[in-house]
Order: sequence, then C-alpha cells, then structure tokens
Amino acid sequence: MSATATAAATTLANDRIVIELGDDGVADVRFVRGDKMNALDHDMFERLIEAGHALQRMKGLRAVVLSGEGRAFCAGLDLSNFSRKPAEDEPPLTERTYGNANRPQQVAMQWRKLPVPVIAAIHGVCFGGGLQIASGADIRIVHPETRMAIMEMKWGLVPDMGGYALWRGLVRDDVLRELIYTNREFSGQEAQALGLATYLDADPRERAFAIARQIALKNPHAIRAAKRLQAAMWERPADEILMEESIEQHAIMRSRNQVEAVMAEMERRKPQFDDV
Repeated sequence: MSATATAAATTLANDRIVIELGDDGVADVRFVRGDKMNALDHDMFERLIEAGHALQRMKGLRAVVLSGEGRAFCAGLDLSNFSRKPAEDEPPLTERTYGNANRPQQVAMQWRKLPVPVIAAIHGVCFGGGLQIASGADIRIVHPETRMAIMEMKWGLVPDMGGYALWRGLVRDDVLRELIYTNREFSGQEAQALGLATYLDADPRERAFAIARQIALKNPHAIRAAKRLQAAMWERPADEILMEESIEQHAIMRSRNQVEAVMAEMERRKPQFDDV
C-alpha cells in the first residue's frame, strides 16, 4: 500500500478500498469489494479507517468523491460479522477509540470529520451501514432506482454507525422513526423526498465529480472554514455560531487565496490557489 500524494496517482490501494488523487485535487475513493456488493466485513472496516487517515494527511486535497464498484454502493454489514468472535483485546463499543466515536461509528463519521467536502455517488444497493456511511458525506447523488434501507432492525439491532448523529436535519423525526422501526426498503427517488438524497441522477459518479471539480476551483481555505461552520451550526448555540463565523472570516479576509479568488473572478480565469 502506498500513501504518497502525487497528482493523478493512486495514493492507497488494497482489496477493499482505492484512493486516486487527481491533479485537480479531487480524490476518487472507491469501495472495490464488488463481488460482495461492498459489504462491511472486518477487513472493510479496517481499510475504511486507513482510508480516512490517508485522506486527513493528503496534501493538495480539495474534495472527495465516494462510490462503490460493481452492483452496489454498499450492501451494509457482511453477515459473516455475526459469527466472528471478537478478539480478546478488541475494545467494547462503549469505548471512544476515535475521539468521540468507536470504530464502526468512525467509519461513517470520518467523512463528516474530513476537512474537505465529501460527495457520495450512490447506486444499486445502499443498506444499513452503507447508508450510514453515505450519510456522513456532505452531499449525496443517488440513482433514482437505488434500493435503500435503514436495515439494522431486520437483524434485531439499532443503527449504531453514527446514523442518529448524521440524520439530524435530514429526515423529519416521525419519518425517521418509521424507517428505523420497520427497516422498509425505499428507492433513490423516495430518498430525495425524505431528505436522504441531495440530487437524483442516472449517472451519480459523473454528477458527483462535476460538483467536486466546481468545489475544487474555490478558495480551499474558505471551503474548509465553511465545512467547520456547517458542523458548528448543528452543535453549538447561536451566540457561539456567530462568533465562529467572525473568527473564520477574520482569518480568511485579505489572505493570499481570498485575494486570488477575487482577481480570478474579475479576470475571468482559473484561480491558482496555494494548497492547504
């Protein structure tokens, strides 16, 4: 496995995850366990955590497109997990091993924690843990015929990969309760009406990359500040949000990248930003 940040080169590759960073600063992150519909087994959890670490360290990163190869985005938990015996040194779920999260929660929450926008391109099947991972993205582009479900209740479980934190503000409370309690399947088209899909598109990856490349042309410092403010909007009282806006703007105004954004717009050219 390599972890370099060379433009247009593979920065991470294994039998579960591939990351390719383009020269435009957009990282193409793909689940490559297509023969198993990208289901989440023990190794997939491990490789996802490694991918999150690699992206956090990646120089020149402007945006991420997250997708799955084969017939599915992610079919959720691999049933082999039910028969797997935890290792003796495996921490309990209640232990916070990744800041505010345990390992399964981090697999979904890490996309929200990344400093750059993440756009999920969703097709085929998106069940259970796969839907919670997709919910960690900033934006979700979904094929209208995608099969989706909050699946955990089918197995006598509750959603526990950050879903309850990530679905705040997306889905109306009573609707979310019905989806969780019944684990019923719904389409990508219904997902947009419910609030779980940002846009519908027959080619989710193409639409996702178009949005990511548009984001990559913006001041990277301002984009990262905007993502921090989005998190603060849901987690802090109004007085603190107002102060955070002022702090972020004070740091950006008249900086080299902010001036370059203005000049590029006025001169109708592509901006040349300093990387973060």
